[in-house]
Amino acid sequence: MPLAADAGVEGSHAPARQPEAARWDACLALRFERVGPRSVLAQREHRGPLVVQKALYPEGPGVCQCVIVHPPAGIVGGDRILLTATVNAGAHAQLTTPGAARWYRSAGSQAEQTFRAQVEAGGSLEWLPQGTIVHEGALARSTTHVELVGDAGFIGAEITALGRRAAGEQFRCGEWRQRFEIVRDGAPIWSERAVLRGDGALLTSAAGLNGAPVFGTLVAVKSGLSDALMPALRVLAPVQGAGSVTRLPDAIVARYVGESMEAAGAYFMAAWSIVRPPICGLAAVRPRIWST
Repeated sequence: MPLAADAGVEGSHAPARQPEAARWDACLALRFERVGPRSVLAQREHRGPLVVQKALYPEGPGVCQCVIVHPPAGIVGGDRILLTATVNAGAHAQLTTPGAARWYRSAGSQAEQTFRAQVEAGGSLEWLPQGTIVHEGALARSTTHVELVGDAGFIGAEITALGRRAAGEQFRCGEWRQRFEIVRDGAPIWSERAVLRGDGALLTSAAGLNGAPVFGTLVAVKSGLSDALMPALRVLAPVQGAGSVTRLPDAIVARYVGESMEAAGAYFMAAWSIVRPPICGLAAVRPRIWST
């Protein structure tokens, strides 16, 4: 979602923590419950450098917002990051981050980040991290897997920048693997896999990124979504780059490709403001952390 700065503003590499023996394994497990009018963070367990400082309620008691903090501020080769979230019946959780995640150059080991979520009937989950910057030479794998039960709702947005163009860096070597899956009651709703290599044709071909370093996807899922949302979504246009919206049987998918993470974030925020009311029953309220 919206970023305070475009990809590449910070120009230094992370201090090396390799070889793999020096890697960091981190995991964070969250569980949300509905207690009367409140959505509460009922369980929080973590190991390693991945934490939630506190549950926030900027929209009132019905929405529990958690800012996921990775204190090292960057992921290097060999790191393993696991975040799991369970949203029980009737609860509403919103997960975001204080800034863009950075995947640094690897000495040879692959880094991995996995987000797994389960949302029970009547629950809602918003997964809105502030983007990913993949440095040249990174060897990285990102997996998002969401399981929905019954009429559960989900909105998720992921924005990726390959290389730091503002620092004069292109993604000429390295590998980015990305997997994004959503299932409802065991049946697939959305499944996408990508393998992007610095020397691969997909970075420059018209069938791939066509030379654009930034791409992103927003997926909104809810049973019975109305087609009446589509005209408002299709008139949206990013200030830079290209955007598109697709209607699937149980989902709406918005995509961005271009040069700017800020443009991608603003485009997805506009789409989010349209899909959030029918999915979550609330108007879109911009998280304060996006402005800090």
